[in-house]
Amino acid sequence: MSQGGDFRQEALAAIADRYHIPIDDVVPAPILGAANHVYFLGDHLVVRIPRGGGARLAELAKEATVIPVARRAGVRTPAVVTYDDSCTVVNVPYLVIERVRGRDLAALGTSPSEAADAYRDVGQSLARLHGLTRELVGSLPGLHVHEPDDPHATVDQLASAGSIDLETAQWLLEWLDRLEEWRPADVEPVIVHGDASPTNVVVDADSPDVASLVDWGDAAWADPAVDFAKLPLRAVPFALEGYAAALSGRERREAIHEWSARVLWYHLSWALAALRQPGGHNRTSPSADRLLEMLRFFAESPPSPWPSLV
Repeated sequence: MSQGGDFRQEALAAIADRYHIPIDDVVPAPILGAANHVYFLGDHLVVRIPRGGGARLAELAKEATVIPVARRAGVRTPAVVTYDDSCTVVNVPYLVIERVRGRDLAALGTSPSEAADAYRDVGQSLARLHGLTRELVGSLPGLHVHEPDDPHATVDQLASAGSIDLETAQWLLEWLDRLEEWRPADVEPVIVHGDASPTNVVVDADSPDVASLVDWGDAAWADPAVDFAKLPLRAVPFALEGYAAALSGRERREAIHEWSARVLWYHLSWALAALRQPGGHNRTSPSADRLLEMLRFFAESPPSPWPSLV
C-alpha cells in the first residue's frame, strides 16, 4: 500500500467498511489538522489518521489515553470509539471518535463577548480536568511535563537584539515580577488540554452555549494556568467565571484575581516569545497577534481585577 493519495483513499475505504459506512459518506473535515488527516465518517463519527510517524503517532496514542480519563472527570469532549494501532485494517494507527454536531469558534468567527457562555462552559470543563493529578490518576503513557520558559531571559534577549529599548525592558521585567507574585512557588502539575484555543472549542449547533474541547494531542502535565494561554485574552474573564463557578463570595473574587494574574503572566510571556522566535512552539498566530490582543483587551476597559494587573 503506497503512502500517497491512493494510500489514504484505500485506508479510508477500509476504515469506513469496518463501520458499514459507504465511502461516499466519508468527507474531509472543513479544517485541515496539522497533526492528522481528519475525515467525517458519516454523520456520527470522525477518523483521525496521523500525518507521518514519530511524534504524530505518539500524540494520537496520547489522545486515546487521555480522552477517556477526561470524560470520566466530567469534561465535555467526544468519546473515543476505536483506537487501532494493530495496523491490521490499514498499515497505520488511527483514532475514531464521536462527531460533535457543531463548529469551532474560530471557524464561526464569533467574538469572545458573543461566545461568553461557551467560554464559561469551557472554564467549567477545565476546572474538572485540572482536578486530575498524578496522585489521582497515576502516570499516563505519553504525557510529558511542560516546563514554562523564563520570560525574563526572553526580555533580555529582545533587549540585546535591539528589538526593545532598555527602558521598555525594565518595565516588562517589573511587570512580570508583579504578576509572578501571584504564581504559587511550587505548582502541582495537573492534566492540561494544552491547546484550548478557539479552533478546538466546538459549540453545539442547537445549543451554542454548550462547548466541547477537541484535539488532545498537546495534553501534558503542567501548571493549570497554561490552559488559558491560547484563549483570546478577551475570552479569559468568561472562562475564569466558569472555572470558579463552584466558589462564592470573597473566595470566588480572590480566586479570580489570582488566576487572572497567573494567566496574564503566560499571555505576556508567550507574546514576548513570539516576538523573539516567530514560528516557535507556542505560536498559533502571527507574531504580533498576542500583543495586539492584549492591547485590544486592555483598551476595551476590562472588568476587575484586570486593570489592577498592569
